[in-house]
Parts: sequence; C-alpha cells; structure tokens
Amino acid sequence: MRARVMPGGRVRGETTVPGDKSIAHRWLMLAATADGPCRLEGLPRSLDVRSTASCLAALSPALRPALEAWASSPPVTPERDGSTWNGGASTLDVDPLDLRPRGRGSLTSPSSDLDCGNSGTTMRLLAGLLAAAPFEATLRGDDSLTERPMERVAEPLRAMGAEVTTSDGHAPLAIRGSALHGIRFVPEVPSAQVKTAILLAGLAAEGTTTVTERVTTRDHTERLLDALGASVRVHGTEVTLDGPYQHGGFMGTVPGDPSAAAFVAGAVALTGGETSIVGLGLNPTRTSFLRVLERMGVRIEVEVEGRGLGEPVGSLRAAGVGSLRPASVGVDELPLVIDEVPLLAAVAAHADGETRFEGAGELRAKESDRLVALVDGIRDLGGDAAVDGDALVIGGGGLAGGNARSAGDHRIAMSLIVAALAARGPCEVDAVEASTVSFPGFLELLRGLGADVEVVG
Repeated sequence: MRARVMPGGRVRGETTVPGDKSIAHRWLMLAATADGPCRLEGLPRSLDVRSTASCLAALSPALRPALEAWASSPPVTPERDGSTWNGGASTLDVDPLDLRPRGRGSLTSPSSDLDCGNSGTTMRLLAGLLAAAPFEATLRGDDSLTERPMERVAEPLRAMGAEVTTSDGHAPLAIRGSALHGIRFVPEVPSAQVKTAILLAGLAAEGTTTVTERVTTRDHTERLLDALGASVRVHGTEVTLDGPYQHGGFMGTVPGDPSAAAFVAGAVALTGGETSIVGLGLNPTRTSFLRVLERMGVRIEVEVEGRGLGEPVGSLRAAGVGSLRPASVGVDELPLVIDEVPLLAAVAAHADGETRFEGAGELRAKESDRLVALVDGIRDLGGDAAVDGDALVIGGGGLAGGNARSAGDHRIAMSLIVAALAARGPCEVDAVEASTVSFPGFLELLRGLGADVEVVG
C-alpha cells in the first residue's frame, strides 16, 4: 500500500499512542514465567508483540488459550472521543490479558520452531528466557530478521552454560537449555536486548550476573525485576543480578510508547501544530529524543503523573514554533535515540543547516539498512542526505516532494510520511502497511489530528 501526503495540514489535538512494545515484550515474558496470577492491561496489538505472545503460547500449554486469543484479536483502530484522538493505548485496549502461570519450570518443549516474525526483540529475549529450559527450541524469523546479527546474544548465553548455535551468526537460533551460572559480561555494542537476554538467563542462574555497558541503554528490565523483588542493583552503566530467583504474579498497565509519540511530536514540529499525548511512558532512558527536538527548536513539556511497576507515566506536550535548527547527535547520545533516528532525520531534513548522527552504524542491522533507507527516502522526496562512514548526514533545507521508498521498514515508512507533511509538493510513500509492526492505526491517527494523508493503493 502507498500513502499519499498533501502538505499544508496542521497537526494538533490531544491523543494517546499504543502501549510501549519494549515494555510489553518484557512484561509478557515475565508474566508467562511468574509463579502466580498476572493481569496485563494496555498491551499494544502490534505485530512484534503478537509474535512474542504466539511464541509464549507455543511454550506453555496452560497459557495457550489466553495468549492465542489475545494474539489473534484484530488491531485497535483509532477513534475520536470528543476532541481527543485515541491511538490504541490502554484506554482502548480495554480487555486485559489474564494469565495463571506456574513458574519458569512450567515451560515445555514446543512442537515446532518458534516464529519470531520480524521481531528481533522477541528472538533475543526469548533466547535468554530459554537458556535454562530443559529442552531444545529453534527460533526463526522472516527474511529481514534472518539478516540481523545474533552472535551478540548467543556468546554470553554460551558463557553462562547454554548450548546456542546460529547460522553463520544469524537466525535460525537453536537453543538447548542447561544449568546456568552467573557471568560478568561487557557487550561490544550497547544493546538493551542483549542486556535483557542475559538478565533473563540470570534469573535462572546460580550466582551473580553482571552486565557492564559503555553507555546506558533502556532499563525496562531492571525496573521490572526490582518491582518484582529480585536482587538487582544498578550502578552507573553496570547492572548486577543475584540468582536464581522465581518471581510471583503481578499486574500492570503498559504505558504509551515514547517511540510512537516521537512521530506525533515530529508531525507537530513540522506543521507548526500543538499536541498533548497522555498516558505516556516517560522512562528517562527512552526520552532522549525529546532533548534533540528541543535543540531543534520544538517546545517540549513533560509531566510525570504516576508510576507502574517502576515505570514513570505522564503526559507530553509538544508545539512547533517556527524554523528548525540543525542539532547533531554524537556517538554517546546515539544509542539513547537509536529507534528515533529515522524520525529525527525526517525533522532534520527541514532544518536550516546540516545535522549529523555520529556512530550510527548500528542502524545497518535493523529491520532494513536504515542508513541507506533513510538516505534513499529523503533523496526520493527531493532532500539532501548522505552516509559518511558510520555517520548519517542530513543536509536540511526542506523537501520538494515525490515518491519515496520505505524498504518495507515500519520506522522508515512512518518517518517519511512525517517528513512529507512539510514538503513543498505532494508526496507518496510505499509499503506503509509496515507501520502495523509497531503503530497500528498510525495513518488514521495522523488524519484525525489534521494531516492530509490517505492510502491510495
């Protein structure tokens, strides 16, 4: 499908965004292995989270009916409630997921390979969860996922005692669980997924497990483990967990996804609009992109209004205030905005000068080669972009319009649509159905907030 964007509409209004899928993956896995009843509300019905639910259903016969029913339910479509557009956050996903698990030991050997779809988070986190399981499981994915590096998670799990094989460093990932022991590990590439896989394995390991990162990555796992009573300690960029530990049941509501909110804030910045996003997760390891937008000249206000399972939740107000300034992102900041780089690049395409994203080579190992996809997409729309070694360089100056390729990548497709909102002429972006991977109802939400966007084929 293609999206046609006619510039000129101003994005404004109050809205919600789908639940945070990074949190959802983690909460689902720990709910499925709890020793006691769990209730999760606000789970986002994105394709990636459905992949996690389906894999967990294959590993737990007792939980299968509930997980399969949730995973097969249709995505939520945004709806208007007065002046508010609801994008599929917890207030729309009114049916909670109730599970009655019996602990980590209740997982059973799957009857077939586990299909992780397009979700690298599903594959890497499940690898950690299964590292101590007394059976063999094989994790597969689609063609895009098969190209993504998996040795970075296989190496530490082997060091802990699991048998893990890859296909020349990629999926399929075959895991035979074993008795585990704690390790001290320093990842070569900062990765919250690798850190989480090690910590999930550490829950079943004898002794102490420590992960030391070069820079801090998102800390959803540490926050949840602490809320569930595990002996987890954080000192700077070092996380330490004492195992083994079996957590009990819990309940929580998944807050709105900041990475989804970034697209709304970007649309506001480029159209001179204003928005308030409520029920949003405001974890400080996820909101660094807001500081970049502020440096570009976007007015940002956040307010923490509560907490759930260690996660701060509140509201974000964003307003476009005129011309945009370039605001380069350095090597140390890049890992904190890795998922939002495509959106930030889309905004930077309209800045008054050059923006550089240094050390962005990790973008080559996402759902697409996002460095190449961003450069191609911005150039397709008449903009100035290039790759300089591991740096992404956005020339600024605006976009003329045209037809853009998204490489079938959900974040590239949504970012190019946002960029097109401020182009000088009409734009079309292909493969926009990819947005359902992380943001079901994205186009409908933008249209409801005033953007002139439609699906044309």
